[in-house]
Amino acid sequence: MGEEKGEGDQDLVQYMNSIAKALRKNLTDSERKLWRYLRARQLEGLKFRRQEPIGGYIVDFVCFEKHLVIEVDGGQHAQEKNKDAVRDAWLREQGFRVLRFWDNEVMANTEGVLDSIRENLSYQPSPSMGEERDEGDQPFTLPSPLPSREGSEMEDPQGRGVR
Repeated sequence: MGEEKGEGDQDLVQYMNSIAKALRKNLTDSERKLWRYLRARQLEGLKFRRQEPIGGYIVDFVCFEKHLVIEVDGGQHAQEKNKDAVRDAWLREQGFRVLRFWDNEVMANTEGVLDSIRENLSYQPSPSMGEERDEGDQPFTLPSPLPSREGSEMEDPQGRGVR
């Protein structure tokens, strides 16, 4: 009786995937512009995904090979600094680096944004740079979804409150 183990996780994955699909269909102008340069391995030959679920969040862009998340923030993020900080901390705990750009920066200084992304793609942390790892730590693995939508800030797919 009751729910089998894993059914709730499967429901969350389906829910997150449906929101991500809706977001991919409704990119902002700045996200669309940046995606033109990231798609089809155009940047350093690396694969990027857009509006990709990671745990209980959906990130704007991610390169799993380099563990890099790219967020393009509109004006609403000026009021959501605490939410963004919690989200960024969780992503860093999962082994990702997070780059944030304002949407007007993407529109007005696309080449500068791409240069910053390129610099971060070539970044290789060294133990002396404060990367704390225990001897038993394994290399990066993809996080599993959070149970029961815990930790997510999801709203209607059109409301873009998923950030």
